[in-house]
Order: sequence, then structure tokens, then C-alpha cells
Amino acid sequence: MEDALNKAIRTMQEEGAEFCDARYEDRWGLIISVSNRELRNLSTNRIAGVGLRARIGGSWGSSSGGRFDPESLREMARKAVRAAKLGDSPGAPIPEQPAYTGKFQMKMRVPPANVPVEEKLAMVKDLDEAQHISDRIVNTNAIYSEGKRTTVLVNSFGSRLRWEDGRLRMNAIAVARENGRMESYREGIAGSKGMELIQQRDLSEMGVSAAREAIVQLGAVKPPSGRITCITDPEISGLLAHEVMGHASEADEVVKRRSFLTDKIGQVVADEQITMVDDGTLEGGYGTLLFDDEGTPASRTVVIKNGVYNSYLHDLETGASMGVPSTGNGRHEDFGRRVWVRMTNTFFEAGDWKLEEMLEDVKFGVLTDKFVNGMEDPVGGSFEAKAHRGFLIENGKITKPLRAMTLTGKALDILHTTDAVGDKVSMDPGTCGKGTEDHVPVSSGGPYCRSQIIIGGD
Repeated sequence: MEDALNKAIRTMQEEGAEFCDARYEDRWGLIISVSNRELRNLSTNRIAGVGLRARIGGSWGSSSGGRFDPESLREMARKAVRAAKLGDSPGAPIPEQPAYTGKFQMKMRVPPANVPVEEKLAMVKDLDEAQHISDRIVNTNAIYSEGKRTTVLVNSFGSRLRWEDGRLRMNAIAVARENGRMESYREGIAGSKGMELIQQRDLSEMGVSAAREAIVQLGAVKPPSGRITCITDPEISGLLAHEVMGHASEADEVVKRRSFLTDKIGQVVADEQITMVDDGTLEGGYGTLLFDDEGTPASRTVVIKNGVYNSYLHDLETGASMGVPSTGNGRHEDFGRRVWVRMTNTFFEAGDWKLEEMLEDVKFGVLTDKFVNGMEDPVGGSFEAKAHRGFLIENGKITKPLRAMTLTGKALDILHTTDAVGDKVSMDPGTCGKGTEDHVPVSSGGPYCRSQIIIGGD
């Protein structure tokens, strides 16, 4: 395949491309789901193809397809260059980049391919069964998914790369009902690791926990409202890092001046306890990469350092526009999609506070637990999220569970009012789109953080 891609590169150069790259991808996935002791889904999927890009001046041209014979690739190469010539976008040329070569593989102690599907199905069934702890549990779900990707990439700078990466995920979701009221709770594990990630977890305990917490939530009360001292859990902290600060740090929004963080480099944007990073090298992270989809090695980017805004996230194009190197954040959903600046594993770093110490100082407040959804606002910098549940804090003690609640406020106001940052970081896996499309695997997280946030109940 590398020889065929090299020929496509030569064709694009002969046709006038100033920079070009070619990538082959082969993606394979498995999903198993069991609900209420019944197998609902056991299926695999596979997609493979080639994507070519050519750049002339500030304009890109691209083409993609699933045929790999020489003539098909030549025509794809010519099509990409023709499309680039039709464009008139202003922009800096891509400067010379280091050439990376070699074969690489993500480290997994127990590759999922080495574990029979029958064993995986048995684990999913056990996770579903573990949730049946009470007649108040009316619905149980256990879901396992895994994915593997092989990428071959060559470009006009001389890079010749082949790498394999993958990730897996397992979730338990229990629903409880009593007196006409229904509540749910989820537990899960995920990461760019092998089956050792799941084998090290007590799946029975995970299923029981999901069911037990769903039952606890049946007794939850309406949350207070107003501007309140709020201790955000790692999921909600991560939502703030990802949805608002992270998307606004993607440099394609910055160069268009559609980010509230435009021109913020070197300015104080948060309390000095706040440091935020995007780390594509994080061991086991759901958004961890070997290389981004432009062949740039994954890296760790400090976005905020001790409250001071430090760096944007870049791909080759935005790096060229702003005169800085790519940070390894050029990503796409698959070979047929456009490369955008995208996050990887985005989180606030740990501070010095124990959760117990953070609670002790709160006379009246809220502790959140897990998110339902959040809204990105890179232009205005507003934070809006829905927490799955929470707990009321009174005189330094947790007193009662709370129903789902909304959290709102300006992101920078929240970060400036942060007066305590927890000493442990947890990460939450997911997928992130550019708007509503082009989803890629990511994770977000952080420690418990204590701030002033506007709370509202359903």
C-alpha cells in the first residue's frame, strides 16, 4: 500500500501540488449489548479506503475512495489537485516539516483480538446480570465496544508511516422505578488499552454500583437555585475544559476570530491554581494517539498554565497561519472526511485539596455527580451543562441527594472564582464532533473543583 500511496504523491506533485499527503485507513469494530438478560446486538463493522489531499496556496483539494488500483489512485490524485486549483482561499503555505518514518503500534498487554468473542459476550452478560439487585430495577443494559485502526500515511515532506491503534469501552446503565418515578445511573470504563483494562475491574461491583445508585436517586430532591458554591465532579470539570475552553482553543476558530480566547496568549484567564492541558500522549486515554491524521506525533500542550493562557491547539494549516508548529491536533472522522483541529485528552490538572477539605469550608452548596450533556460556546465563552445528579452540602457535610440540575455561567468567571482544586484527576471517555459532524474519540476530565456557578433545577 505504501508504494501505491507514494505514486499518488508523485502524481499530485506533477500536477502542481505544493504540499500533499495520502493516507490509507482500515477500521474494524465490534459491539455487544445485553439488556434485561437478553442479547440485543452482536455485530462487527469494517471500512477501508484512501484519502488524498493537495494544497496550492491557501486552498485544499481532496478526494477519497475505496478502490486501490493504480489508475483509480492516479485519477483521485488528479481530482484532488484540480479541486485545489479551483480554490482561492488566502493562507500561508505549509512550511517544511520533519519527515517521520517507521511502523508503530499502541501498547496493549492483552490485545482484544486475542480474546474470543464468546468470552467477551460472557463478560457483558455478567455485567448485565449484576445489575439485578432489586425489584425496583426495571431496566438493565450492558454494552461492550472495541475498535482497531490501521493507518498508512505518506506525504510530500518524506514521511512514511504505518501505525495501529485501538480502544475499547464497557458500560453499565441501570434504571430504577418506584411510585411512578424513574431514575437511572451509569458506570463505565474505557481507554486506549487492551482487555487488561476490563480484566482489572470488578464487573460485578460495577453493575451493582450502577443499580444501587439508580435506587438512591429515587429519593433525590429538587436542587437549590441561584449562584451557589459548587464543587464540580471530574466529569463536569472536564466538560468545562472541553466544551468551552477546549473548543475555543482550537486554532481554526481563533484564526477566524470566532473564539473568545483570540489574542488571550499571556493573559490571566483563571485562578492561579488552574492548569489545563490537551495531552494526546496520555497513557490509556480514550483520545490518545500515536500520530494525528496529518502524521504529526501526538503531543502534550499546556493550554493554561497557573491561570495564564499559554497555547492554542494546531494542525498544519493553523500552525502555518500563526507561525508555530502543529501540536498534533489535526484529526478526521475517517479517510473520507476533512481534517480539522480537534482535541485529544483535555483536562484540568490536579491541585492540592482533598475532597473532604473542600467540603469542610462550604456552609451551603452543591456537589455534582456526572453529566448528561453540555453546550459548546467558543464564541461567547458561556458554560451550560446538565448534571445527572448532585448532593446538597450543608455545614461542610453531604446531607441529601439532588435531582438533575443545570449549571450556567461565563467560563472565565467560573475559573476566576475557583478557590480549590482537588488532588486527583479522573477522565471520562466520549466522542466529539466539529459542530454536529466529524466525530472523533476524545476524553475530558479533571479533579473536583470548587467555584461559584449558577444552578437551576428541572
